[in-house]
Amino acid sequence: MPPGSRYADQRPYVVSERLDDLRGPVSGQVTLIKRLDWSGRAQYDLANPRRLASLYETVLREATTVDDLARWLDGGTLVRLWPTLVLPPQVRQLWESKHQVLVQARPGSRAAIRLGMFDERE
Repeated sequence: MPPGSRYADQRPYVVSERLDDLRGPVSGQVTLIKRLDWSGRAQYDLANPRRLASLYETVLREATTVDDLARWLDGGTLVRLWPTLVLPPQVRQLWESKHQVLVQARPGSRAAIRLGMFDERE
C-alpha cells in the first residue's frame, strides 16, 4: 500500500500544545461521550491499569478537539503511561514531535534510564 493511502495517514489527529493543559480525571469512574467511545464499554475505572490505558488510547485516537484532550487526559498520567500505550504510529509521532518528554519516557531513552524509569538492558 503506498504511503499516505491508509485511513490513519489521512486522519487529522489532535495534539495538545502543552501537557500542563491536560487536567482530566485521575481517579474514579469515567464515562466517555459516545463521539469518543461508541463501543458499549465507555465506562472506565481509573483504578484499573488496563482500563486507564484503554481510556488514554481511545481519547488519543478519537479526540477531535484540544478540549477533548484537556477534559479526559491528565498530562502526568499521559507521560507515565506513554511507553505502554498501543497507538497508531501517526499519533505517537505527532505527540512526540511536540512533546520531547514523551520521547524521553520511552524504554531505552537516556533520560528514562537516568531517571530510573527503565533498566538500561530493556
